[in-house]
Order: sequence, then structure tokens, then C-alpha cells
Amino acid sequence: MARTEFPAKATHAQTRAHNASVVLRAIYDLGPISRADIARRTGLTRTSVGDLVADLERDGLAEDVGRGPSTGGKAPTLISLIDDARHAVTLDLGERAFTAALLDLRGRIVRRTTRELDGVDGDQALALVHDLIDDLLAGPHQPLLGIGVGTPGIVDADGTIRWAVNLSWTDLPLARNLREHYRLPTIVTNDSRAAAIAIHLFRDDRDERPANLVAIKVGRGIGAGLVLDGELFGGDGDGAGEIGHIVVEPDGAECHCGRFGCLETVASAPAILRAAAAAGLSETTLPGLAAAAATGDAAALAVTRAAGRALGTAVANLIGILDVREIVVHGSVTALGEPWLAAIRDEATRRSLGPLARETRIIDGGIGEDLTLLGACALLLTSELGLTVHR
Repeated sequence: MARTEFPAKATHAQTRAHNASVVLRAIYDLGPISRADIARRTGLTRTSVGDLVADLERDGLAEDVGRGPSTGGKAPTLISLIDDARHAVTLDLGERAFTAALLDLRGRIVRRTTRELDGVDGDQALALVHDLIDDLLAGPHQPLLGIGVGTPGIVDADGTIRWAVNLSWTDLPLARNLREHYRLPTIVTNDSRAAAIAIHLFRDDRDERPANLVAIKVGRGIGAGLVLDGELFGGDGDGAGEIGHIVVEPDGAECHCGRFGCLETVASAPAILRAAAAAGLSETTLPGLAAAAATGDAAALAVTRAAGRALGTAVANLIGILDVREIVVHGSVTALGEPWLAAIRDEATRRSLGPLARETRIIDGGIGEDLTLLGACALLLTSELGLTVHR
């Protein structure tokens, strides 16, 4: 007879580590805050909170910042996070360039460095990743949380890049490579997922943070990051969000993945510019195409709206399957502006159930050039400090 396994009781060390994360999260979200307020909000005793705050101060993560207003007795001492107490090394392995940056605990960029790809891939691209990290670490920095990387392609939970076609990477154990080389905690994730976490965690209207969110990056490629019930969702095979390779035109053009008629062949930046050339337009950039559409050029408007409708079809499927109420589109193609966004919204509404579509916001997130860096930082904050993405 098989033996039933029961969860082991949490050890004292595990409980203390959990409570420390709870206290740090209160300071991170609500500081400056008093010890008494932390105790009230977390349900921990004042003695426990005092001990844990003392540990955080000793570790250089928190500090006393003066007295708060008195409510009749002695004015309470307020505790605040030291935003620059730790730095995170983050990388965005982008479409045309690799960018690395040091970020503080609030996601503010301390220093960045960028290298153009210029056709580099394979082992040379991996060497470029090391070169960027070495460049950052050669300068001044605070104690490091770790290394966070956002990359195109399908990425396993352990940080192995199963397939990144534009970089010619297959089964590359990037997280292990960097962890062993730099002796730092390392997280590698898909860039669209990193962007979704950034939009979710670092938004200004924190009180309005939705439980569910889809962030769709539209540039040279197309991918979606899914935050469901406050957590990043990767799917059973860590391939959730690969909407760019859903076939939308069965008899369409060949995609770089080897199939025909994928969404990327009609709605990505290169596809849109090819369509503009085929329509006889002289514009060779997305801003140029947007400017032409803004003047009322019929051909430019037709190309812009066709790309928006194609993406709107994919958005409709996401609405129907997930019933998400907030979808953010970001990336270089957002330069096409309102005619493109309106086409997405119209097509998504036309192709999905009315009540669901009416309650879903489709938002222009802009180019979002730092979203991948912010998302990689957010994942390190979660893994190393327990600052989760839960509401």
C-alpha cells in the first residue's frame, strides 16, 4: 500500500523567514511606517516585528527616518526601506540590441549599457551577455540580489532557453551558465512575461492592480505575458503566451518558425513594413507610416488597420479563453497610434462575446523600452526578498 506523504511542519527558521518577508513587504509597500502599524497590518506581535525590523536594519535594508504624528502618546518612530540597499543586474536581450542595467529595489535604473547585435547570434551572442554583465560589475555597485534576464523564445522554468530562433539558441542552459560563472542567484524568463510582471508590479495605480493581466509585446516578434490570479503563468511546458505563432492565415506567407500564416507574418513590425512596401508606400519606418496615416493617406490607413485587425483576432481569443479584463499592448508597433489601436479594439469586440468584450480594457502601453529590465528586477525581488506580485 502506498504511503501518504503529508507536508512537513514549518521549521522555526522557515517561519521566521516568512515573517521577515511579510514585514519587509509592509515596509516596501507602505513605508515610512511605524512598528505598531506593521504589527496591526500583518497580525504579528510587536515583539516579533521589533526583532525582524532590527534584523532588516542590521542587513542594511531598512532604517529609522524620524517620528510620525502622535495620536495622543509618544510619537512613533517610522521605518523606511533603503531603496539603494541592493542592486539587481538585469538584462533585456532585445530585438536589435542587448541591454544590461543595474536597478535599485524600487526598479530605478542606476546604470545601463547597451550593445547592438549587428547579426550576432549563437556563441557570440552568449559572449555578448557576459561582456555586458562584466561591464556593469566593473563599476561601483551595492551588494547584488542576483541576475535577471528577459529573452525572446521559449524558456523553461529552470532558465534553459529551449528555442530562440533569432539568436540561434536551442536548449541553452543560460541560467545555469550565469549562476555558475558569477556565483549569483539567476533567473531567466521570456521577455514578454518579464514585461507583464513589470506592468503588474510597478504600475502607479497600485490600489487598482488587477488580479489578471495580459501584456502583449508587438515588435519584430509577438508574444504575450500572462498574470493570472496575481501570479505569472507559464503553462505546462512554459510556452504560454506564444501567440505570435498562432496561424491566422492558413495560405499566408512563410514564418521564420517554418510554418505559414502565423500572426507574426501579418502583424509584426517587419510584416507591416513589407505590407506598406507592397501597397506602394515609400515609408520605411513605423513612425513614418503612422505620420502618413495621420494625414489621411488611404493606403497607410489600410495597412495600419489590417495589422490591428489581425492582432485583434488574437486578442479576441484571449478574451474568450481567459476572460481577462485588462490587456496591454506594448512594443515598437504601438508607434502606429490610434488607428491601429482602434482596429484591435473593434476586431476584438466583433469576434468575442459581447459582455466579455465590453468589460475588457485594451490599453496602449507604449514602446515600454525598460519593461523587460523592470520585470527581471521584479522576479529577483520576489525570489530573493519575498516581495511577491500578489495584490
